[in-house]
Amino acid sequence: MSKESIKPDSSECLRSMCPVSSVLDILGDKWTILVVRDMLLLGKRLYSELADSPENIPTNILADRLKRLQAARIIDKIPYQEKPLRYEYRLTQKGQDLRPLIKELADWGNKYIEGTIVPSQGFLDRPYEPGIDHDNTEPG
Repeated sequence: MSKESIKPDSSECLRSMCPVSSVLDILGDKWTILVVRDMLLLGKRLYSELADSPENIPTNILADRLKRLQAARIIDKIPYQEKPLRYEYRLTQKGQDLRPLIKELADWGNKYIEGTIVPSQGFLDRPYEPGIDHDNTEPG
C-alpha cells in the first residue's frame, strides 16, 4: 500500500512524525470527523445536507472543514450545477478508508459513554446506498 502524502501549504507543517499526531492534525477537531461520518454513513454530498447535521455545525466552520478535507485529498469538490454554481462533495478512496476509524470510535463510544445510540447490525460496515432505509439509525 503506497502512502499518498499530504503536502501542507507553507503555513502548515506536521507537528511530529507520529502517525497519530499527524492524523489528529487533519481530523482532530470536534467537527471534521462528523462531516466524514455523514458523508460515509449517510451519503450526504451537498453543503445543505451537511449543514443539516444533528450536531448543528456552524456554516462558517463547515465551509472551513470542507476546504481542509479537500486540501488533504479526503474529499473532492465537484460542480453539479452551473447557474448558480453549486458543488457536491464526494469522499475519495482516502476518505472511504476512514470507515474502520469511524467504526472503532462508535464502538468505543457505545462501550464507555452511556446513552449513545447503538447502530443496527452492519450499519457501520456497509456503504451508503441511496433509497435504502438504513433502519432510521442515527449515525454512530
